[in-house]
Amino acid sequence: MTKKFITFEGPEGSGKTSILRAVEETLKNQGLDVLTTREPGGIRIAELIRNVILDVDNKEMDARTEALLYAAARRQHMVEKVWPALKEGKLVLCDRFIDSSLAYQGAGRNLGIDNIYTLNRFAIEDTMPDLTFFIDVPPSVGLDRVFDNAREMDRLDLESLQFHTKVYEGYQKIIKDNPERIRVIDGTKSIEEVVEDVLEVLKKELL
Repeated sequence: MTKKFITFEGPEGSGKTSILRAVEETLKNQGLDVLTTREPGGIRIAELIRNVILDVDNKEMDARTEALLYAAARRQHMVEKVWPALKEGKLVLCDRFIDSSLAYQGAGRNLGIDNIYTLNRFAIEDTMPDLTFFIDVPPSVGLDRVFDNAREMDRLDLESLQFHTKVYEGYQKIIKDNPERIRVIDGTKSIEEVVEDVLEVLKKELL
């Protein structure tokens, strides 16, 4: 396996976290050395930053502050967890990465995708994923799932449909600009079908 850093992206309610866990279990059962992590978070400092970013009480947070906090959490996560795991030859599966910042802060917050990419290059030192899965569901469908599942809402969940639509449109641009890296998976199917679709891509491209 030559590709080791795989990320999972998608709008709110796409199911990517559950899909990632199922993929992780299958790969581990195949004997692969897999590390699963998430952004923002994955390590203590980044989880603390995550709590600040997503706290529903932090409504006054400036868009650039938000972008900088994501980049700071990402940097610490790379230093403490991702780079060491890759150095050890592990297969790293990450729930969200730089594409989320490009879509949410670049497009959703109107800060500009190129500006957010420049900011994050400083944080990640040009380490990009080898492969990215975008779990594709329309924003309205994803938000309906979030509310139907009755999980605890965070600050981004409570944003307007207009915001989430801009995020989704941002993802579409990112996908168009990175066809060699990003694979679009239909997230409106059952979770079992989506997991099979992801594993099929992995079988073709990595295993």
